[in-house]
Amino acid sequence: MAEFWWDPASHARRRPYLLARNRMNAALRGLFADLGFTEVETAALQVSPGLEPHLQAFATELRTADGGRHRRYLHTSPEFACKKLLAAGERRIFTFAPVYRNRERGDLHAPEFTMLEWYRAGELYDSVIQDCLNILKLAASEAGTSVFRFRGREAVVEEPSERLSMAEAFRRHASIDLTATMGLDGAPDRDALARAALGCGLKVAADDHWSDIFSRVLTERIEPHLGLQRPTILDRYPRIEAALARATADDPRFAERFELYLCGVELANGFGELTDPEEQRRRFEAEMKEKERIYGERYPIDEDLLEALAHMPEASGVALGFDRLVMLATGAGRITDVMWTPPA
Repeated sequence: MAEFWWDPASHARRRPYLLARNRMNAALRGLFADLGFTEVETAALQVSPGLEPHLQAFATELRTADGGRHRRYLHTSPEFACKKLLAAGERRIFTFAPVYRNRERGDLHAPEFTMLEWYRAGELYDSVIQDCLNILKLAASEAGTSVFRFRGREAVVEEPSERLSMAEAFRRHASIDLTATMGLDGAPDRDALARAALGCGLKVAADDHWSDIFSRVLTERIEPHLGLQRPTILDRYPRIEAALARATADDPRFAERFELYLCGVELANGFGELTDPEEQRRRFEAEMKEKERIYGERYPIDEDLLEALAHMPEASGVALGFDRLVMLATGAGRITDVMWTPPA
């Protein structure tokens, strides 16, 4: 029999998680205020929903008073709007944004959820990594725990975090030399990665591209080992897998992109932000070409964003799944357990 979230017994079961959510929300707002951040609100209705190839957006139609009809989307992230605010002159901003992603439903996924996103203009990439670790400790304190849990896995937030480059993760957990599958300029060598993936027991289809194989190795061989016993920062993604990030200063094959893992779960995604509009356009076009190859559709590029990037300062930013944070801190089994009114 289906459980309705509004059923009194169901609500009573979930209510301790929901109250913990409120405490974490208030504490995090206080943390950012103490650090001199300004809270902002971003419009959900956008010309472009976000251009990561595998994200599916909700589309709608804007009708104007003169009878005009225009395709619009619910944003998959507030990132584009936040970057425009940085171009406008904001320096430290954060937002708790409802975001929308189609074709997503499961214990860790919902079609509507809350993204905690923040940016530091003119500050180093490492500063937002430290923000992530501080947020974990604060969330644990508000939940009355020091241990995050999910499906029998645990991570102690007081333990020193592990910082692992993507190349080292491939070596350690898949016995693959990732750098040997890329040219000196970062160009992917599909056949080299295919051979390496087959060598570690993964299936590779004839029409798989380099990115398909990379994602399979990451999902099946690496992610299950991350964030166990302590938080893991998975750092320095291949540039081809970091469309919104600037290249690392010491090796142009890699980018200033990291993900935060706890209990094998990806919790946050951060960047040293790319601010070159011409390079960003090239990357967006490549991403949409990949999306069309896989899903047979593409989304429009936000030309307004590209204009704003020319005025945006160097910055670092992070998107953190707030609902997942609450889940792991409270030990809830499903993302809907920590939502006051789960999406229909």
